[in-house]
Amino acid sequence: MTANILDTGIWDKKIFSGGWVDGHGGSQEVREPATGELLTTVGLGIANDIAVAATTAALAQKQWVAVPPRDKAAIFLKAARLMEEQADALGLWIARETGGLVLKGMHEVREAAAIFQLAAGMVTGPQGVTLASPPGRLSLARRVPHGVVGVISPFNFPLILSLRAVAPALAAGNGVVLKPDPQTPVTGGFLIARVLELAGLPAGLLQVLPGGAEAGEALCTDPKVGMICFTGSTGVGRRVGELAGRHLKKVALELGGKSPLIVLDDADIDLAVSNAAWGAFLHQGQICMASGRILVHESMAPEFIRRLAEKASHLPVGNPAKEQVALGPLINARQVQRVHGIVQDSVAAGAKLEAGGTYDGLFYRPTVLSNLKPGMRAFDEEVFGPVANIVTYRNDDEAVELANTTEYGLSSAIISPAVGRAMALGERLGAGMLHINDQTVNDECTNPFGGRGCSGNGGRAGAIADLDEFTQWQWVTVKDVPPRYPF
Repeated sequence: MTANILDTGIWDKKIFSGGWVDGHGGSQEVREPATGELLTTVGLGIANDIAVAATTAALAQKQWVAVPPRDKAAIFLKAARLMEEQADALGLWIARETGGLVLKGMHEVREAAAIFQLAAGMVTGPQGVTLASPPGRLSLARRVPHGVVGVISPFNFPLILSLRAVAPALAAGNGVVLKPDPQTPVTGGFLIARVLELAGLPAGLLQVLPGGAEAGEALCTDPKVGMICFTGSTGVGRRVGELAGRHLKKVALELGGKSPLIVLDDADIDLAVSNAAWGAFLHQGQICMASGRILVHESMAPEFIRRLAEKASHLPVGNPAKEQVALGPLINARQVQRVHGIVQDSVAAGAKLEAGGTYDGLFYRPTVLSNLKPGMRAFDEEVFGPVANIVTYRNDDEAVELANTTEYGLSSAIISPAVGRAMALGERLGAGMLHINDQTVNDECTNPFGGRGCSGNGGRAGAIADLDEFTQWQWVTVKDVPPRYPF
């Protein structure tokens, strides 16, 4: 019989570092945002724990590179099967720990299984290329691991956003030290540790230590860690990049966004409103790719705003683990106050509140703001809450100008039946991802995912980009006999 992945007694007040052990940072309760109910209690790591974890992972990594590729692949495939076998329980736990819909939790589980399967393919795929060279010499470039990869992941899609770095980093031959957000330590960390432990991953190769800023800074500066992969806010990303860069580590930063969704004047208004609502309100807007600015042609704006406001007013909000709702709670009270502050400040600056703008506890009503202009907080800042920000424009050139009036550059989308027109407009947008006739929240784990500007440093996660990201080139030449040089 397969062991229960969600056996909370295994990690009670523990961290995962060479096994389930006590951390030196004490313990922390993990509570369900929707109800405040205690889910579990986990241990916390501090700088000393990070140092031990990095050393242990470095030692295990030296043995891991010698494991045959098919044996590595078998571990990842077994992990995928375990995820699929216990998908219902895992999906519900994700919903409870993150405050998201069960549908969203199940999506994370399905994607996690796919990421493990892609990792299995990665270890058995090509690892380099043969280069042109003079006769008598073999010249090749091969991919070699960094050694130990440090992963710092966020709370919003914790399983996917941790595993999309952990699995390919391991598949590339690295050890991994993972620091999940302490608000979601199970789905962002311990669930992964448990699945891989049951699948037969060698002990010590993966370390999982929830912790605060001290643990994160220790990970960025530890000499045993060769790369940092960070997903989170732009402000923290700047600090991560500064620390890691000072220690000459490779850094992959996937940061915030203010992604534009442009609705052209020939768009089907019902489809456009549906896309806008999904892009703005999915997971309470707590998604880096959320449709942060919805640009609508002035000729259709009044009707578009009316329909979107009506839709927002009828979307049910409640406990997603127990009710049929469209939106659950925000992650914590601090985020509620931040979202509400942005809404209030924008209205005071001239924006019009069309729907929502109220909250009960952690439950923020889906909100629609119109008459947004540059300089207003809801136009400029990443809200990370369920707020649809409507901006009107007069022509395509103005739409492009407004869409690019941002320091971010993550995702973008255009809705129009004239695909050629939309493609031509899309080529002028400064974004790492572009979607024609869809909203901005898209990721399939096989695509290169990342942004530019304050959305990231050009690092990419995703199957076709993973080998580049989690390895480095090594040039190798081979001759049968050493040449005789003139010295």
